[in-house]
Amino acid sequence: KTQDRLYLDTKYGRAISSQWSLFASLNVLSQFANGYQYVEDGGVERAELVSGALAPTFITAAYGFEYRPNTWFHIRLSPFAPRVTLVSRADRFRPALGDTPYGVRPGRSARWEVLAAQVLAEVDKDIATNVNLKARYLLFANYETLALRTIDHRLDLALTAKVNRYLNVALTGIALYDRDQDEKIQYSQGLTLGLLYTLQNFEDEKK
Repeated sequence: KTQDRLYLDTKYGRAISSQWSLFASLNVLSQFANGYQYVEDGGVERAELVSGALAPTFITAAYGFEYRPNTWFHIRLSPFAPRVTLVSRADRFRPALGDTPYGVRPGRSARWEVLAAQVLAEVDKDIATNVNLKARYLLFANYETLALRTIDHRLDLALTAKVNRYLNVALTGIALYDRDQDEKIQYSQGLTLGLLYTLQNFEDEKK
C-alpha cells in the first residue's frame, strides 16, 4: 500500500502568553484496508497479513504545552499522553508479526500505555512561489519501557507545487520506526498529480 491512513485530531487550547498555550488533544490513527508483507518461500513469493481494517487503531490523549512562534510552525510537548492500541482478531497477524503484534499480548485485543509522553511538530510553509512544504514529526515514548530503541518516530513530508489553477504535483514521503511493528525503519515515497477546484460562496473585498 502507498496511502492508507485514517487520521482524526482534535485539540482544545488556552493561551498563557503570545506564543505558548496549554492544550488537551485527542487523536485517532488507523487504516481501512488489509496490509501484507511478502516473503520468499521456496522461490515463491508468499503474502503474510500484517494489518487489517481498523487494526491496528491508535487512540492517544495528550496534555501539555504548545509553542507557536509564527504562522507556519508549532510544536506540542506532552509529558502525559496515554495511548491505547486496538487490534481486533490479533491472532491473524501473529504468523507474520510474532506473539505480540503491535504490542498486544495473546488473548487480548488492546494494549494500554498510560504512562507515556508525546512530541508533535508541524511545518506548513510556502518555500517558493506556488511551492508548499508540509512536514509532521511525531515522537511517542512509553515511560515504563523507556530506551532509545523503544521510542516510536514518524515523519511525514509533502512538497506540493501548483502547476496552474487546476493542477498540482506533489512529492511525498513517510518514515516510520516502531519496534512493535518492525525492528527496521519503514518508509514509502510517492509522486502524485492532483486536480484542484475551489468552491467559494463569497466575494473577496476589492481593495
